[in-house]
Amino acid sequence: MKSRRTIAAFLAVAVLVSTSGCVGVLTGEDPLTFSADAAAVEESVASNAGYESNGTRTMDVNRTFEVAGQERTVVAENRVTTYEKSMDLVVFEAKLGVFTVISTPAVEVAGQTMNPIGDYSNARLVELMQNRYSGLSDVRQVSSQTITVQGTETEVTKFAGKANVDGREIDVYVHVTKYRDGEDFVVATGIYPQQLDGEEQNVISMMRAIQHPA
Repeated sequence: MKSRRTIAAFLAVAVLVSTSGCVGVLTGEDPLTFSADAAAVEESVASNAGYESNGTRTMDVNRTFEVAGQERTVVAENRVTTYEKSMDLVVFEAKLGVFTVISTPAVEVAGQTMNPIGDYSNARLVELMQNRYSGLSDVRQVSSQTITVQGTETEVTKFAGKANVDGREIDVYVHVTKYRDGEDFVVATGIYPQQLDGEEQNVISMMRAIQHPA
């Protein structure tokens, strides 16, 4: 699915784009690094849902700030785990089911959480995705529900929209949830064609089975 890497990359970068005014007060010569622990779906749950993992990759976000004439580099190491599922829409078959889990460091400085994702609602996350990525459009909220992930109650919001896949426009559902576990925030998204509405149960089961650290 063409949107997979772009959406994952955007989320991993966007979560720290607003931190410059806060983290920049720190001074020092060596880079200040914040690393997230990887998050993943329990293997048996993903397999039963028909999804295959593409593994976990690290996406670094680097920012250099100047304070009192000194430059300080801040590095945030985000972990992105992606799963794909081939789906047949009669017209064509492709990897149209995409489930992504992103863990990003909270970035705490002097007792304050600097990563803005802590304040982002699910609607805000999808809005940012739509504004920055041309392949996702006409997104609107459909419903929401509360589930428990790693002992934490979190809201899962379901959105309807359109996605461009290999030059074809298809109607899709997008599920988004976010919660904090330890020193990291975990964001999970599931995207699939509206034509396969029954896929929602698989997405929810995978969200419930997220493990962090993986």
